[in-house]
Amino acid sequence: MTHDPHALPTSVDWSHWLLENRVRAGDWVVDATAGNGHDTLFLARLAGAQGRVFAFDVQEAALASTRARLLEAGVLDACTLIHAGHQHLAEHLPAEARGRLAAVMFNLGWLPGADKQCITHTASTMQAVALALEWLRPGGLLTIVVYPGHAGGEEESQAVGAWAGALPSHSHEVRHMRSANRKGRSPECWAIRQRPNKAEISGW
Repeated sequence: MTHDPHALPTSVDWSHWLLENRVRAGDWVVDATAGNGHDTLFLARLAGAQGRVFAFDVQEAALASTRARLLEAGVLDACTLIHAGHQHLAEHLPAEARGRLAAVMFNLGWLPGADKQCITHTASTMQAVALALEWLRPGGLLTIVVYPGHAGGEEESQAVGAWAGALPSHSHEVRHMRSANRKGRSPECWAIRQRPNKAEISGW
């Protein structure tokens, strides 16, 4: 299949586009699903040498792949790789990260090129995304890429959608992007921004 350079962004592309102008040098960020390290590297380049990136994954193979990618790019020193599920975010992040995170990224499903039986699960995903909101700074952004097409993905998609749609509009902005004309359920991206209060806005 020939790549169309003018195609509309995929769900993953959209999550990156949203964060490109929001994460700045020196920021603290989290990749909640390190996988092969693509999002971790993306965040590390945005946060720079003075920033901090925390990357979680339950699979040692994923962290090894991520470590190699970061090392090759020369950004490993600014990253902390954590062998744990994202639902344990609060147990592994330093206390001073609470309310300081500029962004938290989730890319659900399975590790590309690995066992497709090892997937993210609705219960732990929902614990993790709720925790992530608590650790975001005012104006911080949470992105969640969901794949409804695989086993368990539809349940996960519905749970994320119900949770995000119930967030109060006075405290959170919520956006949803997916393909509207593909057969089957295509990948989708949820973006949730923690609204700053008026005093914080005036101080910027």
